[in-house]
Amino acid sequence: MSGFRARTAPRSPDTGCDDVRVDAHDEEEQPARGGVEGRDPEQISPAILIMALGRTVRDRTDKQLHQRGLSLRHLSALGHLSSSPGMSYSELARRAGVAVQSMQATLAQLEKAGFVERRTKAGRGRAAELHVTAAGLEILDNGQCVLDTADDGLLRGISDAEKALLVGLLMRAWVNVGTDSEFS
Repeated sequence: MSGFRARTAPRSPDTGCDDVRVDAHDEEEQPARGGVEGRDPEQISPAILIMALGRTVRDRTDKQLHQRGLSLRHLSALGHLSSSPGMSYSELARRAGVAVQSMQATLAQLEKAGFVERRTKAGRGRAAELHVTAAGLEILDNGQCVLDTADDGLLRGISDAEKALLVGLLMRAWVNVGTDSEFS
């Protein structure tokens, strides 16, 4: 998600993130970990592990965002627009990897909430020049707090060196998957 930053230092107490938490022991939803703890890493499928971990983190993050009236799609659109103000629907959809119609619906919700404004007249065939409002930047920062909290939970007990290695390996895996249309 472009527009989101990796946190390099702990947040200060005055950032407004105190109410954000992604509970690692949420009683409503305890995903089966399949006995991962104590197992030989060579006996576990990396693809299954990444999918299960991704689903758990996404579900918990979605829950926190939903409590704030947001979704990952909203946060993604705001992040892209804040890093490149003035983008059109088409440019934004291309960056987010979604259909233009889907992005238009997302932006209509954000515009209605006062998080995005169009600085060109609406009209068929016209490129919309879209910008994040001050309220949009505030909610984007709040969403970033949710993502930071998810990172904290995910990386608990992992050193900075291990984090760098993990992120580097995941980036390489992403490149590998992106270059193959099928896993061959």
